[in-house]
This record gives sequence, C-alpha cells and structure tokens, in this order.
Amino acid sequence: MKAPPPTYLQHPLFSQATALWLRLRLNEVGPLVALLSVSFLGYAFFFLADEVGEGSTEALDRKILLALRNPTDLSDPIGPRWLEETMRDITGLGSVFTITFVTLSAVAYLALTRRHRIAAFVLGAIGGGLLISTVLKMFYHRPRPDLVPHGMDVFTASFPSGHAMMSAIAYLTLATLLARVDQNRSVKVLILLLGVGTTLLVGASRIYLGVHWPSDVLAGWCIGAAWASLCWFVALILQRRGEVESPDPPPG
Repeated sequence: MKAPPPTYLQHPLFSQATALWLRLRLNEVGPLVALLSVSFLGYAFFFLADEVGEGSTEALDRKILLALRNPTDLSDPIGPRWLEETMRDITGLGSVFTITFVTLSAVAYLALTRRHRIAAFVLGAIGGGLLISTVLKMFYHRPRPDLVPHGMDVFTASFPSGHAMMSAIAYLTLATLLARVDQNRSVKVLILLLGVGTTLLVGASRIYLGVHWPSDVLAGWCIGAAWASLCWFVALILQRRGEVESPDPPPG
C-alpha cells in the first residue's frame, strides 16, 4: 500500500503557502532569482547602514579615499590629468538629468512601439527609485567626506550615493528589458554587462572624485540593485498575467 502523505502536507497553511508560491511563480527561475536578489541586497543595505551608523566603516572609508590621492597634495587624485576629467564624464552618467533623459527616451521608444503599459511601468519604476533615494538621503543625512577636496560640486547628503543607486536602478532595469528583446545569447550578455559595467563605473567615479565615502557607494549599489530586482520581479509577474506587454518582439 502507498504511504499516506505527511500530516504537515495536509495542513491548511501549507496549502495556502503552496498556492501563494505558484501564484507568484516562484517555481520558475526568473521570479525566484529576482525575489532572492531583493532579499539579499535589501539585507546588505540595512546591514551596511547599521555599520555606518556605528562608525565601523570609517577607518576603511578613510583609507580608500586617501589611497586615491597624492599623499603630498590631497587635492590631486592619483593618475594622469585626463583620468580625472574622464571620471567627471563618467559620473555624469548617474546624474539626475542623464537618468531622466535616458528614461524618457526609453519610455518614448516603448510607447511608439505600442507597449504603453510597460512604458508606464518603466517610468514608475525609475521615478519611484528617485523618490526612495531622496527619502533615504533625508533620513540618514550623512555629511559628505571632508577628508579630501571634492572633485566637483555637490548639494545633497552623502548616504546612500544617489548616483550609484540611480544608475543601478535605471541601467539594470533597462538592461534586463532590452536583453529580452534580442534572441541572440551573446547580445543579451553584452547588454547586461554594459548595464552592470556602467553602474560600477559611475559608483567608482564618485569615490575617485572624493564626493562620497566608499560605503555610500556600496550602499547605493545594494539598494539600487535591490529595487531593480524588485521591479524585475513585478514585471515578470505582470507580464505572465498579461497585465503589461512583454518586451519580447512579436512572433514573425
């Protein structure tokens, strides 16, 4: 005779949990990876925020910033003059203007190709990230580094890095959408590498220019990638339910 199922499998809570698991499509790779990424990166951000609040990151922050400066002249970043100018160009990729321009361009493209709901979703996802970045800066209100002269003017609080966070949100969100449009695996990998690479370069430029502590940038990457993962998760669920258009091209 076949053994009866274990008692816990017959419990109503188990049945409800199983139904929720299937409804959120966590039995599929994409949504499961996205949700796990949100959990891990979100925890990493709050852990880092706690460490910053306790001053545990101060010594390493100072060491890294000083390592990027000429020890005889702290106003002079290491490397040739063109590198400093290049870093200013790179850091502009994470500015509010650039993120807004790139986002509106992508939204216009999606709207013109009759993907109106996914266009609205992208606008809401990146706009929501900008709002969260502003709120977090106001909440933590960490002063900017005063250890070395700044390589450019800054006007807001330091933690988390808005450039690092917004570049992660915008470029990772757009990269995951664009990667689904092309069926070529090599192109998909290239698009994702460009999104990740741009995000990392923007954050690194903020440290090099002395306008952020390294822990600010790491926190920005964590919370930005967590938000992008959450948006990816929601987009996958909505697309499978048919509530937003898929970025995939229609079949030939």
